[in-house]
Amino acid sequence: MSQRIVSPCVGLCSTTVGDAVCRGCQRHESEIRDWFVYSDATRRKVMQRLDAWRVEIAGEYLRVNDEAQLEAQLVRHRIRHRADQPALSRAVELLRVGRGRMRDITRYGLQAHGKGLHLSADELYEAIATALMAHVEARRHHSGFTHSTGSSP
Repeated sequence: MSQRIVSPCVGLCSTTVGDAVCRGCQRHESEIRDWFVYSDATRRKVMQRLDAWRVEIAGEYLRVNDEAQLEAQLVRHRIRHRADQPALSRAVELLRVGRGRMRDITRYGLQAHGKGLHLSADELYEAIATALMAHVEARRHHSGFTHSTGSSP
């Protein structure tokens, strides 16, 4: 029996204040509105697209050195994540929730890399979130993004 795909909502929906793309989950307002009528296949495509974007962007700033340590911290802090979610996508969630309390990201299985060198956890998350939103907006405006399938025509 397949499990229903849970919404990527993180409870920070900025579409309610006029954004076309949510700053919390990076879905377009129509994807948020229509999520519960999407088929599992469409939901899976959306989740894969969101994960791919997070991996691409976060990979410019950090690396996951210890997936078990990252997983332990996600569980310890009760941060919702999926079994099939890539480690870097999980790392973005950990930073989103815990960035203000994280002093040494290596204790969470993470290592600053590339653009993330010498940034605090808070600065890392802000840089990743800003780059992610710029990426999402650029894709939305320049590639003919189709909201119902999360793909380009």
